[in-house]
Amino acid sequence: MTAQQPDNGTAAPSASPFAALPSVTAVADAAIRRGASARGEALTRIIARELARERDAIAGGAAGDREEITERAVHAVLALDVPRLRPLLNGTGVVIHTNLARAPVSTETAAAMADAAANAVALELDPLTNARGGRMSEIRALLALLTGAESVLVVNNCAAALLLTLSAVASGRAVAVSRGEAVEIGGGFRIPDVMRQSGAALAEVGTTNRTYAEDYERAPGDVAAFLKVHLSNFKVSGFTHVPSVVDLATAARRRGVPLLEDLGSGALIDTAPFGLDPEPTVRHSIEQGVDVVMFSGDKLLGGPQAGVIAGRADLIALIERHPLARAVRADKTTLAGIAATLRHYLRGEAVEKIPVWRMISAEPSALRVRAERLCAELGRDGIALGIAEVQSTVGGGTLPGETQPSVAVELASGPGIDQLAARLRVGTPGVFGRIEQDRLVVDLRTILPEQDVALADALRTTLGSPTA
Repeated sequence: MTAQQPDNGTAAPSASPFAALPSVTAVADAAIRRGASARGEALTRIIARELARERDAIAGGAAGDREEITERAVHAVLALDVPRLRPLLNGTGVVIHTNLARAPVSTETAAAMADAAANAVALELDPLTNARGGRMSEIRALLALLTGAESVLVVNNCAAALLLTLSAVASGRAVAVSRGEAVEIGGGFRIPDVMRQSGAALAEVGTTNRTYAEDYERAPGDVAAFLKVHLSNFKVSGFTHVPSVVDLATAARRRGVPLLEDLGSGALIDTAPFGLDPEPTVRHSIEQGVDVVMFSGDKLLGGPQAGVIAGRADLIALIERHPLARAVRADKTTLAGIAATLRHYLRGEAVEKIPVWRMISAEPSALRVRAERLCAELGRDGIALGIAEVQSTVGGGTLPGETQPSVAVELASGPGIDQLAARLRVGTPGVFGRIEQDRLVVDLRTILPEQDVALADALRTTLGSPTA
């Protein structure tokens, strides 16, 4: 018979839930064995931070398991070695996808940017005279030929271009803007807010749907400029009126103020031959009398992120002297990329070389041939794909509502497509498709032909593995 332990009114102490926490050293050793590159204090800090989170979770009542905690901490260390901004395949059908970094640049532009980034360059020195200056000379010369602009300033994006221009030209005074153009575009960027930040006052003219040139002329107060704003990502239809650029420029001359235009998309060639509505080009705006045009470098221009301010030399000089100009100016890498991109237009090879224009100009028949080839190749591996007729869009706040016929490979339909789409996005390379009509598709218009091999490999890896 087993002797009974005396009951002294106390229970045997249980193990502390915090005992599940591994040591920093144990996690570090595990992470290094699995290939982590971090060492020393950096490694210690990231592990200590993760274990502090686990301690807080346990204190809040979460169950602690040493193996699971160690695995999560090791995963956090390994994640430091995985670049967030790694290449991926855009199969969404949106050519200029803002959330996927807008315009991919040409091979030549990428090389020019890499060279500038890796080396000393004559950014503000004239190699012949050794005199300081000339930061904008190359791009100024190129855009003068391509657009007729007298002078140019490049800053870090189009929002900065608008803010800087208004600050230099109209701070402390009013700017006349149509009520139909006092808009909000992506990311909560509102024209009235930018106007306020610049120090200029918003003088709304006309009505939401109908504005005339004489409305601008009658704008009350001390008006410093008229501003025309690209509608970017929406259309107004029906009973509407918008004054022509020529009429607006004439009205501005009569009022004795400059006409500014936030053109947005930066088109240098006509979009109509590709089955799209005509998008105003920079040259057209300048020829029609706009004094200062602002546009993006990474939309229809097809270059790196930048904001370009082009137009009258006296106004560009005024803008360039503003203290804010130095805070938002573009770096050497961006300037090299913009210059290389502009040379594609100068040589007449933009449609053949610049990825955005290659995508826009792709014929559906060529896309179908690529889709059939992909289906046949993966079919030999036992992976069945379908072919779908779809519509793609330019995106990026350009040509709102306009679509182009395209061809996609259909990966799956019905239940499980959300999980499959997620697995594709985190693959190597990641593939971003879209779900429409209860089917997961990858639109080939926004994937370049030379990316088909990488696409096939990614689909083979994902579709050939067990469903998560």
